[in-house]
Amino acid sequence: MSSIQDAHESPIAMPAVRETGLSQPLVLLLAAGAGLAVASLYYSQPMLGVLGADIQADDRAVGWVPTMTQLGYAFGILLLAPLGDRFDRRRIILAKAAVLAAGLLAAGLAPSIGALLGASLVLGLSATMAQDIVPAAAALAPAEHRGRAVGTVMTGLLLGILLSRVVSGAVAEHFGWRAVFMAAAGSIALLAVALWRGLPRFTPTTDLRYGELLASLAVLWSRHAALRRAALAQGLLSLGFSAFWSTLAVMLHGAPFHLGAAAAGAFGLAGAAGALVAPVAGRIADSRGPELMTRLGAGLAVLSFAAMALSPWVPEDGRLWLLVASAVGFDLGVQASLIAHQTIVYGIDPAARSRLNAVLMVGMFIGMAAGATLGSQALAIWGWNGVVAVATAASAGALALRLATRTGR
Repeated sequence: MSSIQDAHESPIAMPAVRETGLSQPLVLLLAAGAGLAVASLYYSQPMLGVLGADIQADDRAVGWVPTMTQLGYAFGILLLAPLGDRFDRRRIILAKAAVLAAGLLAAGLAPSIGALLGASLVLGLSATMAQDIVPAAAALAPAEHRGRAVGTVMTGLLLGILLSRVVSGAVAEHFGWRAVFMAAAGSIALLAVALWRGLPRFTPTTDLRYGELLASLAVLWSRHAALRRAALAQGLLSLGFSAFWSTLAVMLHGAPFHLGAAAAGAFGLAGAAGALVAPVAGRIADSRGPELMTRLGAGLAVLSFAAMALSPWVPEDGRLWLLVASAVGFDLGVQASLIAHQTIVYGIDPAARSRLNAVLMVGMFIGMAAGATLGSQALAIWGWNGVVAVATAASAGALALRLATRTGR
């Protein structure tokens, strides 16, 4: 092996996973696996208002719970997701499922904010099994239907993100926040059994050592402008997305709404509309090209976030409906852009899909972590209008980046 660059160009002498297409039961299993895994990152968000009071932590300390899960996810993608090119993805997915179940159990038993923050970091690291599942679907799908396959599995992942808030809010309202984490641990344990039985084995696509594997991420970043644009644009969109969702429960808990965890979680039903666009976005990316979809998605996110700034001029009984409509709009935009960006990235180099996905998702979840922090600070200093300003500016930056890009440049 002469160099990392040479290893990237001709990664191995091993055969890659054959693109066979996905059976419907396997599609459903992969979608469920991605959804349940990534849901672990978001169970806490609707419960922050009641969770802090129960463990005697202030709003700033509690605000670090979603930040730690997002940072753990970003570091897990960077340090662990590239292993999917080096080892059998099936073994990696099963190992992460075991750690994730243990982390959820630890979160449910956490006696203090410090213990909960530690468990949140473990949840973020191990929930990256979702980012092993999506490249697995891309590897099994034929090239002409890759966007559709990825879009279908991403529907499960996105529903997991959004409906996790609905479920956790409702369960926390009636049974307490600890019951949410306990039930989630059980669901991951059952999922692990189903994946053990139904998931095929994958042949590695590189024989790079771990250090070389991580170093090759920098090579991929410097070599492929399309990867850089995708990671930066999706990161900016994710910043706005996270700023909204990380502060929504706290905002609704105060005046003028005075709503509890269940109401905050119910907003996930509005956002779930975004998940329904994933297969459609994948088909459009296959037929019309993914660049168009990235611009449409970013533009819709900008308009939806900006619409929230109209809240002071909307009658008080209509403000909640404005938030719901905006949540539907920006979720549609953010998720459509994500599917398009994944279609772009997975087409760059079939032998490096796990690493390419790792770079894209690190950018995305760094944006998520930054959004959680900036959103909390903006809410504390400037109120809800500060959160809206942060989200709108970030999505406008993503739109500007995609508009500056032309197919073939």
